[in-house]
Amino acid sequence: MSYLTYPVQSTESAGSVPAIPNGWSVRRLKFAATCNDDALPETTDPEFEMAYVDISSVNLIDGIINSESLTFEKAPSRARRVVKDGDTIVSTVRTYLKAIAAIESPPENMIVSTGFAVIRPLEFIDSKFLGYALQNVAFIDAVVANSTGVSYPAINPTLLICLPVAYPEDKETQQQIVAFLDWKTGQIDALIAKKKELMEKLKEKRLAVITQAVTKGLNPAAPLRDSGIPWIGMVPKHWVVKRLRFGAGRIEQGWSPQCDNQSADDDAWGVMKVGCVNGDEFDALENKSLPLELEAKPEYELHPKDILISRANTKELLGSAAIVPDNVRSKLLLCDKLFRLRPDAGVDEEFLTCYLRTPAARFQYEREATGSSGSMQNIGQSTLKNLVVVLPSFDEQKTIFQHIRRESAKLDALMQKAESAIARLTEYRTALITAATTGKIDVRQVAIPATT
Repeated sequence: MSYLTYPVQSTESAGSVPAIPNGWSVRRLKFAATCNDDALPETTDPEFEMAYVDISSVNLIDGIINSESLTFEKAPSRARRVVKDGDTIVSTVRTYLKAIAAIESPPENMIVSTGFAVIRPLEFIDSKFLGYALQNVAFIDAVVANSTGVSYPAINPTLLICLPVAYPEDKETQQQIVAFLDWKTGQIDALIAKKKELMEKLKEKRLAVITQAVTKGLNPAAPLRDSGIPWIGMVPKHWVVKRLRFGAGRIEQGWSPQCDNQSADDDAWGVMKVGCVNGDEFDALENKSLPLELEAKPEYELHPKDILISRANTKELLGSAAIVPDNVRSKLLLCDKLFRLRPDAGVDEEFLTCYLRTPAARFQYEREATGSSGSMQNIGQSTLKNLVVVLPSFDEQKTIFQHIRRESAKLDALMQKAESAIARLTEYRTALITAATTGKIDVRQVAIPATT
């Protein structure tokens, strides 16, 4: 689809914006909106129940994806910003995350973190137009460029509202742009949702392949017997059922000193973060630099074939497992939020790591987890040691893992295609918003289908 362009006017005084359409203005955001108008006072009733939104609960495409129900007394001190319908929240910390969302029909008790700037449009600016305008590439790039700090970049709200924003002076034109973007982003978002749904199905299939292989084997004709464990059910007759304590020579936790808030250089000591096992692959970059004044504890250094398991994480990520690769660099230390497991002879590390990711293992983690917070759960060493595992012979474990690797590679290739499609659609979505809200395209004559 091609679009008309507006006649433009010179804007030599507008800084980085060389030209804008006739009938448009470029002004500092503070002349088009207010910032952080309302906050909960410290005298708020301790039993006041809020729907709290933090930065991790917001992204540029989906907006607000989650909120947490908390009382004022139990809420973090940053849970203070009051939002209203028509506001737009812009993250002022970790600005590289691009946590920006328009607020539409929020619950009356919605409160967002003080890590957000709450932008409220003035009367002559359509609220939905401003929401889109603050999602365009030019504005986001300006926020990131004016942020300070390396590992935790932040921008002061007083600086943020001095950034320029372009808008049509005619509110009707603003609303025409909103109608166009609602229509087009709705189409794009539907396509993205389908790709994400496909990815979830592929992930489910991948897990099903792994679960079937490590609990039932590869021979569908093999005689079965009752494992004696309700959540495992029938297993091949020749397999062994036992507690992990009898298949692992060593299970230990690490060490978590106060570290610097950045990754360690390749030749320096780093302490792993729990996020290093959040995916199926070990991520060596998920570490924090050990301060020079602290002496490393070499007994916690990671080695190839160590199996790492998350012992403290969100419910979804609790028990995440990954194996340390052969090419791992030296000077990486185990933290105390991870378990390190070294299996006995006769237990293949790769097979066991696959088993630890299955619903059979997850059921046991979740049943034994402790912790009152929905965002952080814990399991103890006793839970891991008492984990029920099912094991074929060592050679069969190797064969099963090779089968898993082949089948997973096929599904991973399909997931990568879906991810690439999502990335292209997201890029197009952002480009379209930028073009429409900065006057690069004129959408006033576009025929927008009526909604039913």
